[in-house]
Amino acid sequence: MPRTTARTRSKPAQAAPAQEEAPAATPRSRNTMRVKVPKARRFVALAGNIGAGKTTAAKMISQAFGYELFDEPVIDNRFLRDYYADMTRWSFTLQLEFLIRRVEHHELIHSYRRSCVQDRTLYEDPEIFAKYLHGLGHLTNAELDLYYEYFQRLSRHIIRPDKVICFEVGSVEVLLQRIRTRGREEEKGIRHQFLRGLNGYYASFPLVLQEKYGVDCLTMDVSKQDIRRGRGREEFLDRVSTFLA
Repeated sequence: MPRTTARTRSKPAQAAPAQEEAPAATPRSRNTMRVKVPKARRFVALAGNIGAGKTTAAKMISQAFGYELFDEPVIDNRFLRDYYADMTRWSFTLQLEFLIRRVEHHELIHSYRRSCVQDRTLYEDPEIFAKYLHGLGHLTNAELDLYYEYFQRLSRHIIRPDKVICFEVGSVEVLLQRIRTRGREEEKGIRHQFLRGLNGYYASFPLVLQEKYGVDCLTMDVSKQDIRRGRGREEFLDRVSTFLA
């Protein structure tokens, strides 16, 4: 599946074909589920901790509603493996890399005429990851200030999401299990404590989105429900459809 990454930046990822983690809805299954496709053009983004299920959900929304999919730029990220091996050395570099790639996504989405779904928001990096990494000592005060200066300049005139869906997964064990299941090599070293700290920041993120950026937000607890198939899939897509209407 094409992806908008550092190596392929000129076009968004296309609506994904059937995959194990997010089964495609066939014409028959769409009729059975009776999911109403939002008519208005929308830019919706998904937010949530590592392993919360954003990628699976973004593919499902793309498949069910015909939205263009903008993947999180991690597959070809040239710094991610080094970052997890030495966060103090690579945190600033990685945050800048993600900022540039996400701003590119927003520029493409602005020029695109169809509805789009984005896997992870632009705002999680400055409001969660940069602050958390600074608190852990992986970003210096000077690096954090410079990062925020870049963020303010690059994001000043970009399009904002119409809607954001925030995934909550309170159990760090669930997050770790999902991370292990998807099997990304560079994520094998992620620790329980690191995810728990991120969860603390994510608890207030929906309010930050609404009050600081003026973005409408839907919070969903996806820690126990399997949204990939059956009744869980139907209920998830129905809630999303209502939110986007």
